[in-house]
Parts: sequence; C-alpha cells; structure tokens
Amino acid sequence: MITRSRTNRFVVLEWWRSIDRVTLGLFVALLIFGLILSMAASPAAANRLGYNNPFFFLKRQSFFVLMGLAGAVFVSMLPLTNARRIGVLALLGAIAVMVVLPELGHKVKGATRWIRVGPLSLQPSEFAKPGFIVFAAWMFSVRKRSPEFPGVAILFLVYAVLIFLLIGQPDFGQSFLLTLCFGAVFFFAGLSIRWLGILAGLSIVGGLAAFKFLPHVNDRISRFLNPEGSDTYQTDKALEAIANGGLFGRGPGEGYIKNQLPDAHTDFIFAVAVEEFGFLLSAGLILLIAAFVARSFRNALHLNDYFSQLVVAGLATMIGLQTMINLAVNLNMAPPKGMTLPFISYGGSSMLALCFSAGLILAFSRKRPGAYGFGVI
Repeated sequence: MITRSRTNRFVVLEWWRSIDRVTLGLFVALLIFGLILSMAASPAAANRLGYNNPFFFLKRQSFFVLMGLAGAVFVSMLPLTNARRIGVLALLGAIAVMVVLPELGHKVKGATRWIRVGPLSLQPSEFAKPGFIVFAAWMFSVRKRSPEFPGVAILFLVYAVLIFLLIGQPDFGQSFLLTLCFGAVFFFAGLSIRWLGILAGLSIVGGLAAFKFLPHVNDRISRFLNPEGSDTYQTDKALEAIANGGLFGRGPGEGYIKNQLPDAHTDFIFAVAVEEFGFLLSAGLILLIAAFVARSFRNALHLNDYFSQLVVAGLATMIGLQTMINLAVNLNMAPPKGMTLPFISYGGSSMLALCFSAGLILAFSRKRPGAYGFGVI
C-alpha cells in the first residue's frame, strides 16, 4: 500500500512537472468564466422552460464541468500512445453510435442528434470531431514514414462516412466545421495543393447540393440572405442584447433580453455576456479563448514529433473555428448553426468533448525528453 501511494504521488508530481501550466491555467479560467455566465443565463432559461429551481441549468453545467475537468486531467496524464488510442476509439465509438441514431436516438427541434444514456443525452458528433483530428494526424504521420501507405484515401473514406451520417441527422453546422478542420490538418501536414483543391471542390459541390436538396439548409441560408419577412427572432434579440450592453454592461443579473431569448444559455450566451458585462469584459473572454488557441499553436510549432504537432494544431484550430462561427452567428454575420461557444455555452456533450480535446492538447504538449526543440521549455 505504501509503495502504491508513493507511485501515485510520483505520477501526479511528474504530471505537474511536465504539463504546460499556462495552457492548463487558461483552460481552467475558461471553465470558471463559463460557470459565471451560466449563473447569469440559467434563471431565465429555467423559468422559461418551467423548472422550479432557477439554477437548474447551472447545476447541470457544474456537473459537466467537473466531469470534463476530471476527464481532461486523466487524458493529459496518458502516454502518447494511449492518448492516440483513446482519440481513435472516440472516433470509432462516435461513428458506431451515429449509425444507430435513426433507430435509438431522440429528436429535438427536428434533428436526431442525441442518444439517451441514463438521465443524460449525448451527442456523438461532438466526440467525432476531436477523434477524427487525432485519426487524421495518425494517418498523415504513418504516410510520412511510409509514402506508399494509402493514408489520404483512408481519410477521405472516413470523412465521407462522417459527412453522410451528419447530413442524415441533419447537422450541416457540424459538417461544415468538420470540413474546415479536415482542410486545416491537410494544410498543416504539408500535402500538395492538388489534394487541398480536391477537398475544396468537394466542399463546394456538397454545399451547393445541400442548399438545393436539403430544405432546412435552404431555409436557414435564405433567411440569412433575405431576412425581410423571415423569422429572425433570436438573431434580432441577440443583437439587441449586444447593443444594450455598451462598454461596461448593465451589471450581473441585470440583463433582460435573456428572458426573451430561447437559446440564451446555449448558442447565444455571448449576447448575454455583452449585455450584462459589457464589451470590455466580453472582449476579454474572446482574448482568453484566443490565448488558449495561440498557446496551443505555440507548443505545436516547437514540438519535434510530427504526429503530436498535427494533433495539437488541429484541435486548437477546431476550438478557434468553433469560437469564430458562434461569434459570427451572435453578430448576425452567419446563419444560425447550433454551434456552442467553447467552454462557455451550456451543453453536456459539447462541454465533455471540448474538455476531452483540451486533455488531448495537454497530453501531446507535455514536456518529455526530446519532445521540444533545444532550449524550449
């Protein structure tokens, strides 16, 4: 028992010594910021949906944050090989669940994206994104060692399967983000312009086909391009909340647009942040996410291992792009996509998947012998 206790202490101390504490600190700060905003948005959402407890969503979000933080720490302690395995397993598990969603999933707002696990509802596509990035980095690293390995062909096959399953739900927003992340990892891997051109061409053709043949995609884009006479209630209220905030905000708990905004605690939580805390603190939130992404990129640039570089840069890109898409929707610069603000919006699957992504970033950027270039700490 004494030997085991000493071994456990050694593992924790080694983890603390090797972890990038700046990235860890930014990650924890984002989780805390998210809980503060959840505290602001939770009562309005609970009252609107008929819950007696005004902090119903805050309590659930706190549970997901604690689970996500514990999971991130666990993943960040894994050796590189095991971290890669758990990433690939997340992809395979997500695909398996997405295949049975039409039969076992439950529909929300016309989309079958969730499956019930006890009292919780999980969205497998959220875990498919980081899993696919790890898988893509693995395929590219194997291809670099063995040029004859058909890694790119395998990737396009898996990508096509994911897009087919996502469109079937339907979930065009996740399809769009997955495509952007796929293109980014392609770029980081240094593959030829020809392959990037093929991916871009497929994306354009797929987007045009979705606009023509998928009614919900056509409806959202048409409403965005021609808002006159369309239902743009949530976007209009979000813009009103942002305009009310000014530089310093109305004060914590003093915002009133959140009482009229159905998705104030999820997709439009940034509008709540601006109304209650003002432009300055909301800009600070954006800078905090940007700092997390930039720090991850900085670590990726200095890593010696090609696979680790691609994973860290790809996951950081995913978080950065998702942030940009959410902000664009809040500012009416893009049609609504059901995309959460990373680490901030309410949502169990999103929070757990993003914490899983953060854990992978921390795992692959740990200071190990030979991990970084000379003189880099």
